[in-house]
Amino acid sequence: MIIIHHLNDSRSQRILWLLEELGLEYKVNRYERDAETRLAPPALLEVHPLGKSPVLEEDSLKIHETGAIVEYIIDKYDDGKLAPKRDSIEHIRYTEWIHYAEGSAMLPLLLRLYTSRLGDAAAPLMPRIDGETINHFSYLSKSLGENDYFLGDELSAADIMLSFPIEAANMRGGLAKLPNLAEFVKRIQARPAYKKALERGGEYSFFIK
Repeated sequence: MIIIHHLNDSRSQRILWLLEELGLEYKVNRYERDAETRLAPPALLEVHPLGKSPVLEEDSLKIHETGAIVEYIIDKYDDGKLAPKRDSIEHIRYTEWIHYAEGSAMLPLLLRLYTSRLGDAAAPLMPRIDGETINHFSYLSKSLGENDYFLGDELSAADIMLSFPIEAANMRGGLAKLPNLAEFVKRIQARPAYKKALERGGEYSFFIK
């Protein structure tokens, strides 16, 4: 049985969505953020030394890091539904997006989040942060183009990985001038598997009600 250690309002919502898209059985161990600090609870330190989520457990295996969990699930359980064939050009693009989601797209969003707590002291950093945010999300918008998903007309695990930074940008008004990304958010959030994952995962403020 797959066990997902899931923190509300976090990246781990993507793992629940992936599992629902594949129709897999799994158990969710839910953890709640501190209402004031928004930090993960100390109980997650008992699961992994970093005290972060998601963490996947299956048999004697324990995996931390969203992209690694996605690759593990796809390699073991996907029958070609959510990933291109390994010997294809599409698979290279797919792998690039899987890593880009956390390796590049999240960085300007995290910088904005952390510097927002500095007040006026953050002012010297904001032009660079703004520039990088525009750079990355304009790139995402151009790459998506008029397609429904990032590899074309069908959902892939790359879209699931990219969903969190795009949803986060959307919540902060960052997609106002990028309507195709805003439509991407509406499209993924309308999927039945996405909605089932919300039922399992609990509070998720990035969902458009």
